[in-house]
Amino acid sequence: MVNKIIPSAPHKNFEDIKKINENGIIYWNARELLPLLGYRKWQNAEKVIARAIRSCINSGQDVDNHFTKFSKMVPIGSDTVRKIKNYKLDRYACYLIAQNGDSKKTEIALAQTCFAIQTRKQEIFGNYSATRPRGMNKMYF
Repeated sequence: MVNKIIPSAPHKNFEDIKKINENGIIYWNARELLPLLGYRKWQNAEKVIARAIRSCINSGQDVDNHFTKFSKMVPIGSDTVRKIKNYKLDRYACYLIAQNGDSKKTEIALAQTCFAIQTRKQEIFGNYSATRPRGMNKMYF
């Protein structure tokens, strides 16, 4: 018997909030992503981001390639503004955040599952690509 894992949200929402910069690079805004992963308070989200950044460093990756820090001014009332910190995250950074999040949160567990499924799909596609006959360079679905 084959068990099928069928992911539900936040996968659809995750893809819905991705952005593309002027160079065609896909990224996610941390302040939009983290609430989807069950982190309603930015202070708690920053802790998860910090763990993900440590993981990125420990894997020998250049943090700035995956976590781009930026800030923006937002109105807080009475004609005043405040600077808030944010990050542009690539897919790898989102993966690290999911892996370093609180797995007791359903949203984190679902995100981990979605990334595992995507990894498996890549493995299957990679194996198919490596074994397909010469001249069959396209897949038809």
